Amino acid sequence: MSERRRIAGEADARAYAESWASEQAVQQLRQYAELLVAENQRQNLVSKPSESQLWERHIADSAQLLEHVPRETYAQGAPGPWLDLGTGPGLPGMVIAILCPGIEVVLVESRARRVEFLNACVTNLGLKNCKIEGQRLERVSPFRSWVISARAFAPLEKLIALSAPFSTKQTRYLLPKGRSAEHELSQAKPAIRKMFHVKHSLTDDEAGIIVSK
Repeated sequence: MSERRRIAGEADARAYAESWASEQAVQQLRQYAELLVAENQRQNLVSKPSESQLWERHIADSAQLLEHVPRETYAQGAPGPWLDLGTGPGLPGMVIAILCPGIEVVLVESRARRVEFLNACVTNLGLKNCKIEGQRLERVSPFRSWVISARAFAPLEKLIALSAPFSTKQTRYLLPKGRSAEHELSQAKPAIRKMFHVKHSLTDDEAGIIVSK
């Protein structure tokens, strides 16, 4: 991760997220934010209080995962898809797909209403690199993932087991775990603890991201 200071406030978060974006992607990020807030009135995608901090709590929080992968890798074509598990409203996967149009991003979500929203986003934003798998991960045909991300999918050990068919020795795991990151990793089996370490989040001093070594 870069030595950048903590993101503080909506303006800072928006500037940070857009610093990763092309001119087209900036517009897509803004449109996605509008779609997310509008849909949140119909179904519970993110907590109501967090709407006023949408860029800091959700969009920049997703974009910061790019700090943990080599920029030249995805700029020149990643060695496989980015797989986002239990993506919900598209966090972090939809944000990654917008910011990195040159890589394939696969979003897995089993809840029908959220799948409907995700598909609408892909259509409205014109995202040709984003595929929605509207089913449980166990039913998705395995493929070799470059990155596996999950924001609120499953406890660490269960997540590793479920994602094993999609993982190789080169796969990078990026798992935002909020304020439970250190504790969750400390409770894992020794073999799993050796595979990961915790990086501090740029959006919350007390939150962490579990990252594979």
